[in-house]
Amino acid sequence: MPLIKSISGIRGTIGDSDGLDPINVVKYSLAFATVLKNQFKDASPKIIVGRDGRISGNSIKNLVINSLICAGIDVYDADYSTTPSLEMGVKYLNAQGGIMITASHNPQNWNALKFFNEKGEFITEDILKEIENFVNDTSSFSLVKEEKFGQIYEAPDLIDYHINKILDLPYVKRDLISQSNFKIIVDTINSTGSIAIKKLFDALGVENYIILNDEVNGIFEHSPEPLPENLSQLSFTVKTNKADVGFAVDPDVDRLAIVCDNGDMFGEEYTIVAVADYILENNPGPVVVNLSTTQAVKFVADKYNCPLYYSAVGEINVVNKMKEVGAVIGGEGNGGVILPELHYGRDAILGIALFLSFLANKQKPVSVIKSYYPYYHMIKSKIEINDFNLPIDYIFNEIQKRNSQFDFINIDGLKLTNNDDTWIHLRPSNTEPIIRIYIESSSKAKAENYLYKIMQDIHEIIK
Repeated sequence: MPLIKSISGIRGTIGDSDGLDPINVVKYSLAFATVLKNQFKDASPKIIVGRDGRISGNSIKNLVINSLICAGIDVYDADYSTTPSLEMGVKYLNAQGGIMITASHNPQNWNALKFFNEKGEFITEDILKEIENFVNDTSSFSLVKEEKFGQIYEAPDLIDYHINKILDLPYVKRDLISQSNFKIIVDTINSTGSIAIKKLFDALGVENYIILNDEVNGIFEHSPEPLPENLSQLSFTVKTNKADVGFAVDPDVDRLAIVCDNGDMFGEEYTIVAVADYILENNPGPVVVNLSTTQAVKFVADKYNCPLYYSAVGEINVVNKMKEVGAVIGGEGNGGVILPELHYGRDAILGIALFLSFLANKQKPVSVIKSYYPYYHMIKSKIEINDFNLPIDYIFNEIQKRNSQFDFINIDGLKLTNNDDTWIHLRPSNTEPIIRIYIESSSKAKAENYLYKIMQDIHEIIK
């Protein structure tokens, strides 16, 4: 499968001639090094490199690091890490950039290079274009003689640093969490979440927990995206062990899904709802989510008379909008929580600490807390676009014409809204060759009917 290139990373399958092969890894690493050297002419750039638990991670890490030192870049090798830990590590070590080797929620045979700027935030579209220009003109790579090769340093434990900073937050109630003696089940998908969550629980004084899929071996026992259909083992284990709560993280630990005490899904959509409820109760202010996030967030924002703003999908888009409006909390409906007081990045480790603090404060079952919020049924579907012969914009325009009863927003694909608590969002994915389709409504039947209608429209348009 051809590489998927976006500000969310350079992603591809391993072992395919047009995927993330060694040549592409070297080219993109050298291109990023060249961009940073041009950007920081008066400094000797340093880059932090980390990886999740994927089988291909170590080989790719070695290719990345050796490419960087050939460009005269000093490298901090963080090895096993999480995306939010590496993001925070960039500023902590005063580095000029970071590369996290992870394909996040993509299947096991994928991997990716995620690039971060000197703030530990995703690169912009302009920087991505510069990288692509160098990849397409390898004669412009900034290479150095061997006596000027960069050095490799072992990075301090960035996960430890990350967790210590989480514990410094006024919202994280360590003593209250410890005293609550919660029984917790966590699915870490055999990736670096196993390392991070154990360290977090030790720091919070949590002793009664079970980690599922806790070997950092990169063998994913189920699809790594923390969606309900992939969390049956977690749900069953929570219920049979009479646990208080279950958590699931993705391979690089920036997304968080929650399971109720009765085994029902709290839902990754409602992760940001609950966390926003907790933060706004303590620190009211603006909230930012993306266009595909549940409208239950508006219920929470209205509860505290706080303004709610929407951005295009993608962490950097949410972050930019948060900075623009001075948001105190933000995130995405995929289980991503962003707290500016810690850093501008999605963070499942933070999300767990905040949710446990919320839970300890309320002293109510998770299933009861879920009932605090209005119920909306969301369907997340997709359609592959490999065989489409029509431009995506043309398809979206035709869908808009066929559904003129809806109001529409077209800043990120096409979002259709009406007055009966229903919205439909269609957008090309940044990480896969698909159109993502999100539909939320007050009933399952209504959402399913709209999905059938939209799918029918698309198939008729592309005939």
